[in-house]
Amino acid sequence: MTHTREDVAFSSGTDRCAAWLYRPDAGDSIDETSDRPIVVLGHGLGAVKEMRLDAFAERFVDAGYAALVFDYRHFGASEGSPRQLLDITKQRADWHAAIAYARSLPGIDPDRVAIFGSSFGGGHVLAVAAEDHRIAAVISQCPFTDGIASSKTQGLGASMRLSVLAVRDLVAAVTHRSRVLVPLAGHPGETALMNAPDVMDGYLGIVPDGMEFSNAVTASFGLSVPLERPGRRVRDITAPVLFGVCDNDTVAPAGPTLKYAAQARRGTVKRYPIGHFDIYVGEPFEQAIADYVDFLDEQLAV
Repeated sequence: MTHTREDVAFSSGTDRCAAWLYRPDAGDSIDETSDRPIVVLGHGLGAVKEMRLDAFAERFVDAGYAALVFDYRHFGASEGSPRQLLDITKQRADWHAAIAYARSLPGIDPDRVAIFGSSFGGGHVLAVAAEDHRIAAVISQCPFTDGIASSKTQGLGASMRLSVLAVRDLVAAVTHRSRVLVPLAGHPGETALMNAPDVMDGYLGIVPDGMEFSNAVTASFGLSVPLERPGRRVRDITAPVLFGVCDNDTVAPAGPTLKYAAQARRGTVKRYPIGHFDIYVGEPFEQAIADYVDFLDEQLAV
């Protein structure tokens, strides 16, 4: 199916979030008299839309859905200062703003909005759907669901060093000095938010060749990670939820996610014998996206 992609933007707080709006070309649908369902897509920890979200969006459009792919404030093409500020409350507000924008679009059915979040975004969509019962369907891919479990993957030494940097960053914020940054991806034992053996090749491997990318975020975020458990919100979600779980996940361990998924009112679990970053490329991507389209077709009926 052919499609168009348009650069768009929407307001969140006092800033603008940059986004791509995908629509199937006219004539590619059996019924052009009906408003289309749309999938809103957001990424994970420090990631931007160019890091393979376009691949997922294109497949959704091929299946007849519209798609809206956005960057969080402070990241990518979106506004927001300081840069690389990772604030959970702000990012979830960005999700709500993206959903409101999608519902306002001409030719879109506001009651058939699905949300797709990957990794840290996979946790966001659970919290957002728990707050917005108008959401029609949720896809939570390799989701961050339990902060304590994810923090343990860093190792004790790295966690302690991250805490020191986080405090320094908080002091810098209060005193209006340059923020203290911490790497997103690092090698085992290094001070980074993610430092499992497959992280450097996996995370940086989905950055397109030639694209400028900052492998860092404000360090104070590290203090939020152990306290964040979006999996606990699953019980409050009324929409159907598909959990795409990577069994060998070194960043967002599968165990807590499976426990939370069992508590969902309308949950479906798809398990893949792969690592956290494998699901973005190759055959694992093909299998996962096929499962996601089948799920959306069942729930939203293009």
